[in-house]
Amino acid sequence: MPATFDPVIIAFVCNWCTYTAADLAGTSRLKQKPNVRLIRMMCTGMVDPKYVLKALLAGADGVLISGCHPGDCHYINGNYKARRRVRLLKEVLTTYGMDPGRLKLTWVGASEGNEFADVVNELVEDIRRIGPNPLAPGRRETPAAPPAEAVETAQPQA
Repeated sequence: MPATFDPVIIAFVCNWCTYTAADLAGTSRLKQKPNVRLIRMMCTGMVDPKYVLKALLAGADGVLISGCHPGDCHYINGNYKARRRVRLLKEVLTTYGMDPGRLKLTWVGASEGNEFADVVNELVEDIRRIGPNPLAPGRRETPAAPPAEAVETAQPQA
């Protein structure tokens, strides 16, 4: 692992709670790591599992899904849907040999700017401990080229 590993984390955040908390953390000038790229969703229940997999396959080192506390969802049960999907996604990641710690689900209310900053800082440190995403483009293992002798012997004889 490079000494200067700087993880990239994609965060799918609820418009009503976590995005507002992120804004509050920023306007309050709370210290948080700059490694997180926010994607504002209307609800965490609208985060399709394909979005998470695509983020990881595109090179993200971690994914955060964060929304309203259970029972506070503006869409009634969106965060419960997110919780079920994250549980399934962690099983899928484990099946394919990826550390499930790369995916995190949290509940951060609109007035919890401090909580959002803490979640971001903890997740960045967790991902640093796990290491870079092995599926990131440029880090994927490619099959080794065959030795030159094998290529020469495989040539058709004239």
